Amino acid sequence: MAVTFRKSIRILPGVRLNRNRRSWSLSLGRGKGPRYTFGSRGRRTMSMNLPGPFGYRRTATSRSRRGGR
Repeated sequence: MAVTFRKSIRILPGVRLNRNRRSWSLSLGRGKGPRYTFGSRGRRTMSMNLPGPFGYRRTATSRSRRGGR
């Protein structure tokens, strides 16, 4: 079994700083409504829980960090 490292720190209500071994991310949002996540590797995610067994997620990756260009 691999050993992993993950740490989540609540900065303010609705704001979290998440850290693992290779990167970090910042999550903004509370229980109701959308949650926005910005990662150190250029990934941006907007997610929202919908009533019932549904959920919505949209992910965008910035082009500047994708390839070697």
